[in-house]
Amino acid sequence: MQRLGFIHDMLDVKVLILFVTARSNYPLSPQEIYELCYQDDCLSYFDVCTAVPEMAASGHLQESAAEPGKYEITAKGREAGQLTEDSVAFTVKQKAETAVQRYNRHLRRSSLVKTQVITREDGSSAVIMSLNDEVGQLMTLELQAPNSRNAAHLAKLFETKAENVYSLIMMELLDEDSED
Repeated sequence: MQRLGFIHDMLDVKVLILFVTARSNYPLSPQEIYELCYQDDCLSYFDVCTAVPEMAASGHLQESAAEPGKYEITAKGREAGQLTEDSVAFTVKQKAETAVQRYNRHLRRSSLVKTQVITREDGSSAVIMSLNDEVGQLMTLELQAPNSRNAAHLAKLFETKAENVYSLIMMELLDEDSED
């Protein structure tokens, strides 16, 4: 029976892994590689778990020094990836590239938005929320919450709405009419 899809053998798996890791701005775990590569029903998690160590042994990938258990592409891997990426099916390539772009945006944003929940001696909680950009810190805000559950909820909401909170504060403080 003929297998449908792009992935037919281990070489196809490795080419797709090179394609994805070359476009990632961050080291990837085997699970993340699988999630980004899974654009074809013929790919299995076990294929990725077999291919990644083989690619590390061959010098196409290397384990990240900063994040053990995560892998990044090497110069040898980039070169091989550039030579072989034309063999990736166009639709698989598009889907994988979109997935990697989404992953890169998510990690970049999460590195700029930070929250920390602190429990006070009186049983109340506080949330320290900060928003950064590439240059430095834009805002730090500490809010008191009646309990840790509310504090965790505030932290989660800030992580999704940090830019809106910053914009609202800036608009309110810079509003010309409020000087009256």
